[in-house]
Amino acid sequence: MDRLVEIAENANTYMPLGPSDERIVTDRYVLWMGRGDEPAWNVAQRFRLEPDEVDEVRAEIHGHLRRRGRTGCSWEVGSHATPPDLVDRLLALGLVRDEPTPLAVGMVLTEEPRTLPADVEVRRVSTAEEAFEAEKIAAVGFGTPPPAGPKDFDPDPLNSVYLAYVDGHPAARASASFGEHGVTLFGGATLPEARGRGAYRALVAARWRDAVERGTPVLVTQAGPMSRPILARLGFREVCEIEILIDRVP
Repeated sequence: MDRLVEIAENANTYMPLGPSDERIVTDRYVLWMGRGDEPAWNVAQRFRLEPDEVDEVRAEIHGHLRRRGRTGCSWEVGSHATPPDLVDRLLALGLVRDEPTPLAVGMVLTEEPRTLPADVEVRRVSTAEEAFEAEKIAAVGFGTPPPAGPKDFDPDPLNSVYLAYVDGHPAARASASFGEHGVTLFGGATLPEARGRGAYRALVAARWRDAVERGTPVLVTQAGPMSRPILARLGFREVCEIEILIDRVP
């Protein structure tokens, strides 16, 4: 399989680990566990299973999650996962499709983005106050509880957060993970009142510039239905699909 397709399909397998992250890599699956208990912070992917191994592997993953005190995880089943009917087998075991985004599309950009705005400022988050602003935007964009206030912040050069400013005010945020073969984009959110002003495109452009500066001029992301048309206009191409299921640990 093409390396970029592999990264797009199994992003958590290749992202640099944060200070509290853990990744378990086996021949049959990869399990990434981040800083939270929500399924989005605990992701199983890159499945290479025989049909009679599904129950065994699920129990094994549950064991890892229990050890970390986690109550659930996402199963990201990509286009190249085996067995080919893995999603149907998991649904029969009680997993459910993620809502509101049960399907993501892996997309790749290997040339400078098109149609970039000129009047949006983008900065890498470097202070606790900027991190707080980014968290507030994420809470609005993803419908999660707002942060209580600024917290200690230690910038991670391999896992960065970006803020976009429209008319001098924080309007959008996004994240980037700088890997060996390219930059993985995620966590994009824009305040409703700032949509249509180019903040999302400016965030893509900023991360492209940093990717070029590092010598890895590739952007990879898993796009939902809202971001997919914007990314396509910027020059991203679709390379795979990822079905997302939610599994609760009994």
